[in-house]
This record gives sequence, C-alpha cells and structure tokens, in this order.
Amino acid sequence: MKHVLIVDDDPSMRDVMGSYLENHGLQVSVASDGRGMARVLADKPVDLIILDLKLANEDGLELMRELNNKSDVPVILVTGHRREEIDRVIGLELGADDYLTKPFGLRELVARAHAVLRRSEVAERRSRKSERRLRYRFAGWELSMHTRKLKSPGGNATALTAGEFNLLTAFLRSPQQILTREQLLAASRVHEEEVFDRSVDIQILRLRRKLEDNPSEPQLLKTERGVGYIFAVPVEIFRGADRNVSILPQASHPDQSPQASGSDREEPDRQRPTPIGVKSL
Repeated sequence: MKHVLIVDDDPSMRDVMGSYLENHGLQVSVASDGRGMARVLADKPVDLIILDLKLANEDGLELMRELNNKSDVPVILVTGHRREEIDRVIGLELGADDYLTKPFGLRELVARAHAVLRRSEVAERRSRKSERRLRYRFAGWELSMHTRKLKSPGGNATALTAGEFNLLTAFLRSPQQILTREQLLAASRVHEEEVFDRSVDIQILRLRRKLEDNPSEPQLLKTERGVGYIFAVPVEIFRGADRNVSILPQASHPDQSPQASGSDREEPDRQRPTPIGVKSL
C-alpha cells in the first residue's frame, strides 16, 4: 500500500483529505508543520507528499526546497488562491511534481495522487532497467546489477540478502555523500512489513561484517552521527565493456554518467465532485 504524507496546518483539511485518500486504498500520515513532516519521514518510507504552501508559521516553498535537497519523494503542492501563480511556478521549479489550487474536488485530489504515484513507479522501473547493465567497483570489490552478485577483491562471491543488496546499491549510487536514515530505509525496503525502526542500523552492521577488514573501525561505511551514513570511497561504474567507465562522485546518479562514443556506446534501457475549500470546512 502506498504511503501518503499530508502536510497542512488546518486539522479539518487534514482529516477530510486523509479520510478520502484512505478510502481509496492509500495509507495516510499527517503533519501540521515541517518538524512533524521530518518526524514522519524519519519513521518510515513515504511515497508521496501533499504539501500546503501556506502554513501558519512556515514557508512552504522553503520546506519544498529542503525536500528537494534531502529526498526524492514526489510532491503535490496545494495553494490557497489562484493569484499565487508565482508560488506554484517556483514550487515546480524546485522539483514539485504537480499542484492543486483550492477549492478542489476530492476526486481530483485522488486522481492527481494516483497519477503522480504511477509516474514515479514508471520512472523507477526505467531506472532499474537501465541500471541492470551496470557493474560497480569500489576498493577492489565488484557488484553486478544484472546478476546481483558481489565479488570480493580476491574473486570470491559474497552472499547478500535482498535488503543488503538494495542498501549497498543506494550507497554506490551516491558515494561520498551523506544519506539519511529515511533515504536508506526507503532504499532497503523489500516488503512493507520488513520496515522497522532500527532495520537500517542492523543491515549496515551486516554489510560492514562482509565488506570491512575491521567492522569496528569501518573505512567504507562510515557513520555521520545525528545525520546518517556515508560511503567513504569513490566508485567506478562500468557499462558493458570495461573501457566504458565513469567514476563517482562526478554525477549524482549512474544514468547521468558519461557515455562512450561511436560503436562502443551502449544505450540504456530509462456526479460533480464536492469542492473542498479548506480553511472554511
């Protein structure tokens, strides 16, 4: 079940939108401000955020900017007046996926939510299809995305659980960048019921035991206290032939890495609804 987070300072709006979305097959969490939003994001993976731009004591655009810097969760913006076009434009430029203008119908809310979720799923599938051609190398290790096998510097196969594979892949996509626990929780999820509070820490410990010479003094998977974790070494990315290679960090994602030219180049596979006007429900 997809998880939607509603961020709105009006309790009646949160209740109306939340109940309607739940009645249409979505799991819903709510928050009244940025601090509450951060708590939900840290607690469990979120698939979509519905963010009111006009919160009582916070700038919704600033929250959108923070989300864009820290997360890739799709966002639908909610604005209160049609004259706030500039806010919508800025929000979309900051990375929002869609917007709604009050008053809007509940059916439109559900339709837009499902449409954004579908687009997100399609983009994720295309990214995974392209990434299957990749091999990552780091500190003598090699991970094949096609075979899902990890090879040690000595050439031995190292078994990974599905969660460990997903977690390691998240680090290899963004080496030498701090990843939050929320980002890693979302990346390591296999089934919804497998996500729980300390699962990331447990899987990090297991990965260290497999990758590190001395797991108690890790050199690859390092902790950034109070923030998250960082994969501390650069990563080489190979596509097809060994000479078709890029090195991270130079791009934030493998799909943005340079391609070989000419014949060496290998293309990647990437009744009328009742309006709710909000503040006056």
